[in-house]
Amino acid sequence: MLDRLDGDSYAYRRKINHYYPFHDEGEWELGKFLVENLTQTQIIKFLKLKWFNNHARPSFTTKDQLLGWMDSLPCFTEWKVSKMEFSGYKTVHPIELIWRDALEVVKQLFSDPIFTNHMTYTPHVVNVGNQREYGDYMSADMAWRIQDHLPVGATQVPIILGSDKTHVTRITGGLEMHPVFLTIGNIDSEVRSKATLRAWRCIAYMPIAKFRVHSDYQSILQARLWHKCMDLVLANLKAAALDGCFMPDPSRYIRYVFTPLVAHVCDLPEASMIATVAKNASPVTMAVQVDFGDGILHPPRTGKHTLQQIANISRNVDPWDLDKFQKAAKVANLSGVHMPFWRDWIYACPSVFLAGEVLHTCFKFFADHPLKWVKEAVGAHELDNRFIVQHKRVGTRHFAKGITQVKQMTGREYRDIQRTIVASIAGATSPQFVRAIRAIVEFIYLAQNPVHSPETLQSMEQAISDFHSFKGAIIEAEARKGKKGVKEDFFIPKLELLQSFKGTVQRLGTLMQFSADTTERLLITHCKDLFPRTARQSKDFTEQCVRILNRQEAMEIFDLYALMTSRGASLVNAMHAEEDEVETTNPALSWVSRVLPDEVKSVRGPRPVRNHFLKGILSGDAQTAFQVNVTPDYRSLSPTEISTKYALPDFDRALADFVTRSSMSGDENTRWDPKYGRYQAWNKFRLQLHSAFQQRVIMPSRVVQAYPPSDDYPLGNCDTVLVDATAIDGQMTSRVAQVRLIFQPMVRRGSNLELPSYLSDPLLYVQFFNFISSPADRPELAMWTVERAYTQDQNGNRHREGAVVQVTDVTHAVELIPVYGETVAKDVSSATSLETYERFFLNNFADKESYHTFSTEFV
Repeated sequence: MLDRLDGDSYAYRRKINHYYPFHDEGEWELGKFLVENLTQTQIIKFLKLKWFNNHARPSFTTKDQLLGWMDSLPCFTEWKVSKMEFSGYKTVHPIELIWRDALEVVKQLFSDPIFTNHMTYTPHVVNVGNQREYGDYMSADMAWRIQDHLPVGATQVPIILGSDKTHVTRITGGLEMHPVFLTIGNIDSEVRSKATLRAWRCIAYMPIAKFRVHSDYQSILQARLWHKCMDLVLANLKAAALDGCFMPDPSRYIRYVFTPLVAHVCDLPEASMIATVAKNASPVTMAVQVDFGDGILHPPRTGKHTLQQIANISRNVDPWDLDKFQKAAKVANLSGVHMPFWRDWIYACPSVFLAGEVLHTCFKFFADHPLKWVKEAVGAHELDNRFIVQHKRVGTRHFAKGITQVKQMTGREYRDIQRTIVASIAGATSPQFVRAIRAIVEFIYLAQNPVHSPETLQSMEQAISDFHSFKGAIIEAEARKGKKGVKEDFFIPKLELLQSFKGTVQRLGTLMQFSADTTERLLITHCKDLFPRTARQSKDFTEQCVRILNRQEAMEIFDLYALMTSRGASLVNAMHAEEDEVETTNPALSWVSRVLPDEVKSVRGPRPVRNHFLKGILSGDAQTAFQVNVTPDYRSLSPTEISTKYALPDFDRALADFVTRSSMSGDENTRWDPKYGRYQAWNKFRLQLHSAFQQRVIMPSRVVQAYPPSDDYPLGNCDTVLVDATAIDGQMTSRVAQVRLIFQPMVRRGSNLELPSYLSDPLLYVQFFNFISSPADRPELAMWTVERAYTQDQNGNRHREGAVVQVTDVTHAVELIPVYGETVAKDVSSATSLETYERFFLNNFADKESYHTFSTEFV
């Protein structure tokens, strides 16, 4: 793709000056900064600064000259404006569609060298053990079905659309638009899921017209306009899906490709508009409102069936007789759109391409329904208290004022509430109610798996079945309420959509590759800065938008082109072997870091996860990495100072036991005496694991705290972990422990004393918990329950069971939620809850990785 700039009319000049028309790289960066960050008025003021009287001016001396140079840069898929109209129906303002040819955008994406090492061209089957694994689209059934209909040697380029009816413009004059985005299923889902990696491209800004008609017909005309605009934007893609076309891939090989529509990411109202069904009908199945809560997977609402219904109605009623046509359509549970854009797109079926979408169908469903049921059943005050007193962990949100006081929530807040809500409501409502809520949360967690197997799909199906089995407890608690009081039905459209998730995974692959998280983020990355840079009251507003959009695209392409050519690097991104460990999913950063390692700072987008496996402390099986700061928080403490500062009276004994135990199990003896030693100590360490789903992927590290008592934390601020410990019978077992101290013995300078290997890495003083019940004992929770472990001294006094262990004995950071009972204890806060309560639930919903671990490995 980038080599197309070599055919530009100014290419001969760029052989001498890679940044032409700019003087050099510095001037290019200045010009780019001005255009990207300043308005045109601000650029004029900048260029008139007196500072330039004594300093060299840039080659461009005016705003118009700078913008002219930017506009002269090549743009491969140019934007344009088309006027749209419906004869016989006038609008308040002219309808103008800002768009570009979707096929040309696909060609640009498919040939982009940035994605060379993140592309898949053929369907495949992944088997792990004896089970099939569903990951990206190319590993699912639909890819195979479509490939079977294509000519031998042809490549399918799966089209994924995304749209959000959030208005990105609210300008003077009432013009409103919302964007439509596109990506291709050949690009790895890890790349597609990050909005800043340019795997998604905007293809149109759809006008939202106000027709001069009765309000009853406003929505049907707007929906028809939307489909008509989509017809224009996608026309060439539909032709390529039927007849195929030729396009180069990132390695410059020419491929014969077909472009089927496989997914459209959107919320439920837009899905209904796309499927052309009424609001009281499912867009993907034949279910209607009275069926939404029955827990049954209804037959698919195929595109063929919908088109046949439209044809039958159109034979008797003129589609443009809006009153009669809309009434006839309503009888058939249709919206009244008579020419859906997908009608002539081969292989396109709304029951397939309207894929299960996690953000709206799961998270917003959770906020609108289960969360409200919990508030009604538990009570807002009690529910808030249960969240307020939870122990604060680094990296997760703590709701200091409760969850009913949060005015505006995003998907992240919904996720954070889901993490602890199941354990938090135990005891405050009936076990059957808790089990219904747990089933929904479990389903949502399973739906987010980055890979699926028949086993996980069965678990997901069982979770939604469990909800329907126990949903009666929600009615009994009078927790489901509407405007008229208590409701005794579950006519919830999104609840019905959950039944289709299993089939969607089998047909299209994992659901997270189609999450609206990405498209909502695209509204910010692609649209937020565009329209404020226009003269909003200008008559040529749309033309301004087109110029700015073309300018943005040209600047992005030229920036990478000039960087590569100025350093003599190839414009083709060479294929390279798959890495053993994956730290980043930023393909541009990966490419530049290989060929131009000194220029990585010039690449935008997410930075790599810091890999502690390279320089950190590794566990015995090398599956866990640990890191402490080079400079300790306490440089030199005596045993007495530690015992006093950390309130650990048995520290001496625990350390002596550890030294004795370690020296007996190995061949290393030491003259070092812990009683007279000095120690450095840290307030925290980091623990890093590989993904439980994909072993090659390195997860972000988790901070484990061990702060001594202070004014804010009178009993210390200490997190909990899972450690490998030796049981009474000598067998290794897993135990939950609270980390009270992170320390390491010191050897004074000049001393010839050598510490044995078991003292060479940081040690932990921990206090243990005992498992007292298994998930089977509390089926409504399906969680382990632990309680503080105690020992008795010679005088019969009870003390917490403490021990010294190696940091490498830790396997996971875990979260404990207190067993609150019916109400939260008084005078408990987030600073003291771990110290005040004796019994806790081991929260398997702490994060998706923990859920997977406790569901599989940890038994």
